[in-house]
Amino acid sequence: MKKVFPLVSERHQPARVAEQIRAEVRKYLKRERGKKLDEELFDYWAFDCRAGKSVEEAKICHEKEITKVLDEAVTEQWPVIYLEILAKGVKRGAKKG
Repeated sequence: MKKVFPLVSERHQPARVAEQIRAEVRKYLKRERGKKLDEELFDYWAFDCRAGKSVEEAKICHEKEITKVLDEAVTEQWPVIYLEILAKGVKRGAKKG
């Protein structure tokens, strides 16, 4: 998902718009995690995430930090927020020790 979400709405308060964005992000993550994974090659789904005011200003973040960035955008009154979430299959490494 690569998407620019507007945070300003004529009909809704910014906090409500942020909640709608959070719901869409959660729905996307759940849908991606539910996809079939080639179990011979990968163990689980991981996500490469970026968030920021625009595509150029987007910084790498963890999937659990997206809500914090969204809250920051609402408090700083950004007009839009760019979110990029890309799913990838990951294989766990061997245990050390």
